[in-house]
Amino acid sequence: MPVEITMPQQSDTMTEGTVVKWVKKEGDKVRAGEIIAEIETDKATMEMESFEAGTLAHIAVQEGGKIPVGGVMAVLATAKESPADVKKQYASGAKAPAARPEPVAASVAQKPRQAAAAERVPPSVPSRPAGHSLENASSGELHEPDEAGHGATREAATPVPPLPTGHGNGNGNNGGRVFVSPLARRIATDKGVDLSQIQGSGPGGRIVQRDVLNFQPAPAAGKSAGPSQPAAPQPVLPTRVPRGQKEVIPFTKMRAAIAAALQRSKQTVPHFYETIDIDIEELSAARVRLNEMLKPENVKISISDFVSKAAAVALLRHPAVNAHFGEDGITRFGDVNLGIAVAIPDGLIVPVLRGIDQMGLREIRLKSEDLIKRARAQKLKQDEMRGATFTISNLGTYGVREFSAIINPPEVAILAIASAEKRAVVRNDQIVARTMLTVTLSADHRAVDGATAAEFLRTLKGLLEEPALMLV
Repeated sequence: MPVEITMPQQSDTMTEGTVVKWVKKEGDKVRAGEIIAEIETDKATMEMESFEAGTLAHIAVQEGGKIPVGGVMAVLATAKESPADVKKQYASGAKAPAARPEPVAASVAQKPRQAAAAERVPPSVPSRPAGHSLENASSGELHEPDEAGHGATREAATPVPPLPTGHGNGNGNNGGRVFVSPLARRIATDKGVDLSQIQGSGPGGRIVQRDVLNFQPAPAAGKSAGPSQPAAPQPVLPTRVPRGQKEVIPFTKMRAAIAAALQRSKQTVPHFYETIDIDIEELSAARVRLNEMLKPENVKISISDFVSKAAAVALLRHPAVNAHFGEDGITRFGDVNLGIAVAIPDGLIVPVLRGIDQMGLREIRLKSEDLIKRARAQKLKQDEMRGATFTISNLGTYGVREFSAIINPPEVAILAIASAEKRAVVRNDQIVARTMLTVTLSADHRAVDGATAAEFLRTLKGLLEEPALMLV
């Protein structure tokens, strides 16, 4: 019988999703596990896999259309049905539509999917500093701006009118009017990019943020397109609100979800905070030696990789911190799935590095780098954004000396990593310069006691000050 593809629930606050792009078209063969569409949720734009094999017989929601969670997006015909008959059956209106505002000729019957009960709504990163919390978080590496874990910008979920048939020039311009998302327009303004030169890849030829970020100006006429010295960057003035005026920025799905999750966390979770200074002078020297040996493999381990590894080891020794708080009790985990906060201009994505306790430093670097790159490209899969048992938030590249992050329920703790810097400290009654790192643990007092949190931090400090202990 036909298989209905429904809109999955990617978070506990998600009520509807938007079809950004169909990778497969009607009549295309689909294999199980193959990407068929890109969807926009209240968290991010993600790729959607098919859990069944067959032929894509009917697309019920066109690109740009919104549909409630559980609503039918498309229908697959299996080997036993005729795709034409299936399309005729669903397109005839035999089943009630569920999507809005575009008409959808499909039922809302939902095929069993992966459970979304464990889905977590990540904390946020505001556009401007707003105090010490995960709202400021990023996965930037300490003292290594080139390895900063900033994610891709999610498009604002504002409807854009499609281009009329037979008009437009294919680059989001219709009779002089440029169809562009608000976020893409803002990025273009900041970069000084001429939107009329960009070909839109969004619904109806709309210019979206990835079009602006990937845009390469064509070489000037009469000049060679070969290698040349790059032109000096032109200064771009920041966008300002005119004097005497004000600007209202509508909430995006992501920002609304972030606001609700953070408010709920701070109101319902009794946070407490413990801060510790760690001497990483020896670790920094060991990192330099390791990177020299790994240079032929083009692998560069960061201080954050050491912190992630040490946290994984410490969590196994202190399982009370590697836990979830639930209605029926506290669940402790034998594996460490580390959430890595990745900042993006309009919010925050927390990809999950699963089984990090089984990884070495080299594997941690390669896999975390891959997660961050795909977060930038909005190519994370559903299971790569859920199931974290503990999260790390890193503001090292911003020069922040110390901050406190907001816990991401149902997790019971989160570690805030500040900047590593040379400081004057006392060693053997002498004032010397040492590389110091300040970290702060935010813990849920319903599940973690103060002494337990302190023991975890003491173990973490010992592992980072003597990195060889990670191998014992």
